[in-house]
Amino acid sequence: MTTLQTDDFAVEGMTCASCAGRVERALLGREDVAEARVNLMAAKVRVTFASETDVDSLFEEIRGIGYDMGPITPEATEADGEGPFAQESRRQWRNFVAAAVLAAPLMGISMLAPHEPLWLAIQWVLAGMVVFVWGRQFHQIAFQRARGGQANMDTLISLGSLTAFIYSTWAAFNSQAVYFETAGMIVTLILLGRYLEARAKGRASQAVAKLLELGFSDSVRVVRDSVEEDIAQEELEVGDLVVVLAGEKIPADGVVTHGYSTVDESMLTGESLPAERLEGDAVYCGTVNLTGRLVFEVEQVGADTALSRIVEMVEEVQSSKPPIQRLADRVSSVFVPVVILLAIATLVGWLAGGAELWEAIQNGVAVLIIACPCALGLATPTAIMAGSGRGAELGVLFKNSEVFERTREVDTMVFDKTGTLTEGRMTLTDVRADDPDGFLHLVGSVEGGSSHPIGQAVARGAQDRGVGPTMPDQVEEVAGRGVRGWVDGVEVWVGKPGFLADAGLKSDSAWREAIKELEAEAKTVLLAGWEGEVRGVLAVSDSPRPTAAEALSRLRKMGITLALLTGDNLGSASVMGRRLGIDQVKADVLPAEKAEEIARFKREGAVVGFVGDGINDAVALAAADLGIAIGTGTDVAVEAGDIVLMSGDPLGVPTSLALARGTYRVIVANLVWAFGYNVAAIPLAVAGVLNPMVAAAAMAFSSVSVVTNSLRLRRFKAPTAP
Repeated sequence: MTTLQTDDFAVEGMTCASCAGRVERALLGREDVAEARVNLMAAKVRVTFASETDVDSLFEEIRGIGYDMGPITPEATEADGEGPFAQESRRQWRNFVAAAVLAAPLMGISMLAPHEPLWLAIQWVLAGMVVFVWGRQFHQIAFQRARGGQANMDTLISLGSLTAFIYSTWAAFNSQAVYFETAGMIVTLILLGRYLEARAKGRASQAVAKLLELGFSDSVRVVRDSVEEDIAQEELEVGDLVVVLAGEKIPADGVVTHGYSTVDESMLTGESLPAERLEGDAVYCGTVNLTGRLVFEVEQVGADTALSRIVEMVEEVQSSKPPIQRLADRVSSVFVPVVILLAIATLVGWLAGGAELWEAIQNGVAVLIIACPCALGLATPTAIMAGSGRGAELGVLFKNSEVFERTREVDTMVFDKTGTLTEGRMTLTDVRADDPDGFLHLVGSVEGGSSHPIGQAVARGAQDRGVGPTMPDQVEEVAGRGVRGWVDGVEVWVGKPGFLADAGLKSDSAWREAIKELEAEAKTVLLAGWEGEVRGVLAVSDSPRPTAAEALSRLRKMGITLALLTGDNLGSASVMGRRLGIDQVKADVLPAEKAEEIARFKREGAVVGFVGDGINDAVALAAADLGIAIGTGTDVAVEAGDIVLMSGDPLGVPTSLALARGTYRVIVANLVWAFGYNVAAIPLAVAGVLNPMVAAAAMAFSSVSVVTNSLRLRRFKAPTAP
């Protein structure tokens, strides 16, 4: 199997969805490119190569169609809270101010000055500077597109302003009325719109920029050869011992080797309360050490840290396109040529109807200027950027853009129990055996080799009681059923009654009575034995997470049916279901059977979401229409989910659904506005109702309105437990 290399590159000059589409099509037309996904908002493209390639030839090909493509430089990622849009907004603001300084007297002269050569010359100079100096960006891009046989939004602006200026120049030499102020105001108002648009885009992208900034540290204190020294963060290596004092950022992912402290992990998980960290606990890049002195061993640096993977995940969803965007892309791809033809038809139609030349030109120019494919192109990516960015701040990560559409259809949410609705930290409560200490020593030793929360609870219980455990010779884990291992030459079986029965271990009536008694107390019961016989019974218990009931209540208010799937026994699962208000409870479910239960719900017509955290849940997460993985669980569960919750708080489930559904509503509202604006405005321009200056103002603010509407998502509040 060939490994495909994926790289990110910067692309400058894209102004609308049709630009992004052209770049994608050009890249996908190459044999050495397997996949290309353009992130219009971040001005980047992610390219997956099918074979080795000369990237310089790639860059030249994209430059040949009018866009500047190259490697991403450190300066491209700014740490001022606005990301790559800060420089653009400052540039457009300078252009607008300079243009406005000239356009204001131009307007005054056009209204007050007599039609004399001196005043006409002043208007010509002022309008020429606005159109050709401060508006040159539009003409340059339009020219580049024309060389490649293409057109975009800048083409419409360039044609409109140049037509007004050239006609007025002709009119000045032929003693006709001039309209230099129209040409100047078109450019000035569009520049104002570009500034506001860039500023709004910057605000929409702040979340990712802030995450990147959080991962940066000025210097790092490491222990090398028993001596502390300060080094640059990029010099950190796996295995280094890093010293972090109170108030300092943690510069890499690792495991605490010395010290105790509380750490603010809110930027990673969305949890406001600090987490206690001591020897053996994991710490993450970008989190803040609050109280004590910590020393940790570096395990991941740079792009391999959890923070970098989060940023990559957010950027991935921002560069993907949901199905609802496809119609807008199809419209945008033909929009500009159609508008140009319509403007020409308007000009000819008005002339054929007996209108004056300037009146016909004015109406044609209004058609060019009023049309706004930018609003169509920005409708979806701005909403996804704002929604996914806000989600990252709250510890909710969306894996792809289709999630925003899919969440609105989910009507049934199925939960795993252990570690999802419960604390996931089982406690050993009962040991019943003829020789409890000897029994627990063997069982605890075997369970110490298991990664399951129940096995870990038994091992901790043995340690707390001072009877081990010791290192087993070998352990085999059977997912959802139990474990077997060898301790001091004894083959020990631990697990569900059926697991031991299948292994041929005999159980007498006393053990069966003990099982009934303990299950009636909503405890999880295990049998253990060796040498052909069951030797004793153990029981562990877990408690619901503090916010589980509130989370489920909020889901019910959203009209979602709730169900519980667990490998636990029916008695324990039923009691937990009653405590949390879940009517549909399925117990004693093996991992493969969870996927079968999901399929059953779907056959009955339900659109199913599944929430889980363990390796046992990966199949069910993949089988569900929407998989929500608890980020505190295993990596395989996180990879299988469509949504990842970085904390274990069940309130993240209604939070993620509400945010995703809210993002989808904003996308729909943006597209309705963008389509509606053009459907209503273009006929008005054709009919001669709109002056080109009014059209310029309306076009400039149509894109701004779409981005501003998307910014509402930044104010989304996550529900909290009462």
